[in-house]
Amino acid sequence: MKFYLSSYRMGRQTKKLKKMLPRNKRTAFIPNALDYSKDVERRLHSDRKNLTRLRSVGLRPEILDLREYFGKQKKLERKLRTFGAIWIRGGNTFVLRQAMQLSGFDKIFKKLVKKKDMLYGGYSAGICILSPSLRGLEIVDDPKQRPYGKRSKIIWDGLGVIDYAIAPHYKSKHPESKMVDKTVKYFIDNKMPFKALRDGEVIIIK
Repeated sequence: MKFYLSSYRMGRQTKKLKKMLPRNKRTAFIPNALDYSKDVERRLHSDRKNLTRLRSVGLRPEILDLREYFGKQKKLERKLRTFGAIWIRGGNTFVLRQAMQLSGFDKIFKKLVKKKDMLYGGYSAGICILSPSLRGLEIVDDPKQRPYGKRSKIIWDGLGVIDYAIAPHYKSKHPESKMVDKTVKYFIDNKMPFKALRDGEVIIIK
């Protein structure tokens, strides 16, 4: 699997992204990091913009809502295997992690990362989730958000695909930027390997 990890939205490396596209352009756009928000109009507007950006680089995105697969891991795996790319938007990393656990995405993903002709992309929460631990992100994202009720719990482990934490929106104009400074300090104080990304910057792993 190839990875295109942007601090915010598409980032400034879209030319490189176009060269990374898999043969299968069907893309699972996963919006669940924003499930805590009750502003439906804002969510729909934001998701539409995300889909438009993905189409602009040559991908064929469609929304894949993990809530529809809670307790249906086998069904989700069959669906995910029809895609050549996965793109996960920003929002609350802890909410996203809960959705991944409830749907079984976290277990399925361990198999998908072995596929060579597959792309994983995303920004903000969608890239922080790949780290070994989500510790330090509670400074920015509220871990107590539980939009899925009693079925969900706070999960501090990330997917562990990369061996470092990521601090997006670092020294940027993003509203969360000042809190990200505190997250970076947490990483340093706790001797956690990390990479800080300014908005526009991208980590590419081939």
